[in-house]
Amino acid sequence: MDVSRQAEAVQKLRDEQAIILPSLLQCDFGNLQREIHSLEEAGVRGFHLDVMDGHFVPNLTYGMPIVEGVRKLTSLPIDVHLMISEPAKYVRQFADAGADSLTVHAEIEQDTSEVLKMIRQLGVGVGLAINPATSFESVESLLPLCDLLLPMSVNAGFGGQQFNPVALEKLRQARHNFPDLLLEVDGGVNIGTIADCYSAGATLFVVGSAIFGQDDYRQALEGLTAAIGL
Repeated sequence: MDVSRQAEAVQKLRDEQAIILPSLLQCDFGNLQREIHSLEEAGVRGFHLDVMDGHFVPNLTYGMPIVEGVRKLTSLPIDVHLMISEPAKYVRQFADAGADSLTVHAEIEQDTSEVLKMIRQLGVGVGLAINPATSFESVESLLPLCDLLLPMSVNAGFGGQQFNPVALEKLRQARHNFPDLLLEVDGGVNIGTIADCYSAGATLFVVGSAIFGQDDYRQALEGLTAAIGL
């Protein structure tokens, strides 16, 4: 585990005014190397990986081997979102696999504050995600332990959902109360919703079909960037 690289990667996320993170869940895993190369050629500055365990959320995706595979293919920051019931068992393995930041959910049954402290000790970025039904106030005391807050704009673990604007108010609250916190948004982020997310304070935008559903990745990224006026 390269702690210095991971610290540098998190700093890169902080330094940018806005970063669009392709959600690799929707990429062509039959040719992962080509996808990573094409996205880098298109101008992406980081990648987002959604890990689902079939328990915390109904769907099942991938684990450490895919994170390790992506790490071998890119030097860009890898942002890993753990939608799993018992992240304490696995955070070290994901950090060792190459994750630069690890985000866990406030809704887990484990002691969330202890899991966040575990991630901090690993030298990677510390993220906290909250589902639409979870209030900002209920997690506010945890945020001093975090580098990043991810107010989900859809319910975790389900594709094809409509953007839920409840995330926007949470972003505004976080930006006001914790101005140094990285703010991320995930779920239904596209040309029609990204500007509102940016105005509310988000600087990290997880995007799936608005990139992978398009024929030209560069045009898709440029369109999203233009939508927030950059």
